[in-house]
Amino acid sequence: MADKSQSFRDVLVWQKAHAYALAVYRTTESFPKHQLFGLTSQLRRAASSIPSNFVEGFRKRTTPDKIRYYNIAQGSADESA
Repeated sequence: MADKSQSFRDVLVWQKAHAYALAVYRTTESFPKHQLFGLTSQLRRAASSIPSNFVEGFRKRTTPDKIRYYNIAQGSADESA
């Protein structure tokens, strides 16, 4: 039987999504201040939604619930790309 991840932190997808969100925050720090409530906010919310929704899905017990949150995370990745 294959080993299952005990924590979402063990999953490579979450690790990469978390690193991406941190990178987006660092990058958007240099954006113009007049974009703080526009583009900056949108990118940050979308990027932070990726690891957050992955964790929500990871914690769900049923496959349909997991898929729902993973799809939301995927949509946020598409939005912030």
